[in-house]
Amino acid sequence: MIDEKIKIYFLGSGDIAVPVLAELAERKDIHITGAGTQIDRPAGRKRQLTPTPVGMWAQQHGFPLDKIGNVNTPEFKSRLEELAPDIVLVISFGQIIKPELLNMNGVVWVNVHASLLPAYRGASPIASAILNRDHATGVSFMRMDTGLDTGPVYRVLEFPLMGNEKADELELTLGKLSARHAVEVMRGILSGELKAEPQDNNRASLTRKIKKEHGVVDWSNDASAIEAMIRAYHPWPGVTFSLAGAGVGANIKIVEARVIEDMTGTPGQILRADKKHWIIACGKGALELARIVPQGKKEMNGADFLRGVRLEEGSVL
Repeated sequence: MIDEKIKIYFLGSGDIAVPVLAELAERKDIHITGAGTQIDRPAGRKRQLTPTPVGMWAQQHGFPLDKIGNVNTPEFKSRLEELAPDIVLVISFGQIIKPELLNMNGVVWVNVHASLLPAYRGASPIASAILNRDHATGVSFMRMDTGLDTGPVYRVLEFPLMGNEKADELELTLGKLSARHAVEVMRGILSGELKAEPQDNNRASLTRKIKKEHGVVDWSNDASAIEAMIRAYHPWPGVTFSLAGAGVGANIKIVEARVIEDMTGTPGQILRADKKHWIIACGKGALELARIVPQGKKEMNGADFLRGVRLEEGSVL
């Protein structure tokens, strides 16, 4: 097996999956028997049907792709049996895969999860690592089972964090990291050199699915926690606060901010609002709003926004 082409069926949807599929498509030692992603779904204000990031990449490169509404149908199982892949490689696919598929004879199901398992199982490992201001994250290649990211792990790749990463940028970086090592990991699995090691469930943590309301600012939190939140929820759902009576749309989205540790005040208090700085007090420290998006307007500097809106220093949001 190790000298032959590895036969792979690829399942992926999110941005992190794109570099992996792109790498596999270029490899001479890989035979992609097929690839699938989630179906197009409505997106944006006009609710237009939009492909997943993997679907968009396939469309741009003329790459054949299955768009799968439900991966657990008998029809899809029959298709996999006909294609007879050695490995089904799953990364950010977005559907639960049932035992009937996972237990197929002769097929190894491998998932690439964007955390250092058993930490951050579940839907939002990248955002969670940023929110918690971790010093490192990474990706884990694991054998899939019926639990939520609970399967035994073949290999963990660690990536250091500098403390300035945004979620979308980090997702792409972890996708490229996965792409560089995917083939060697799969060869190790098929040759038997890589053994799947059970996770330590006592060290496990679970992440939640991010919702829009999670991005609403609570100024009583530490400035550093809010700044991390801005990066963790970029670009979606974003971090917003209400600015009533400013003559513009009430919701302001914060794109970039800077922590100022030596300024204090009542949480939500405007400490400075002039042509150079817009600074708001938090539970600990303060936050300078560097880049914002006022509701219904384009992204701009926080100071530029204040040229057209008068805010009283000392007032509380």
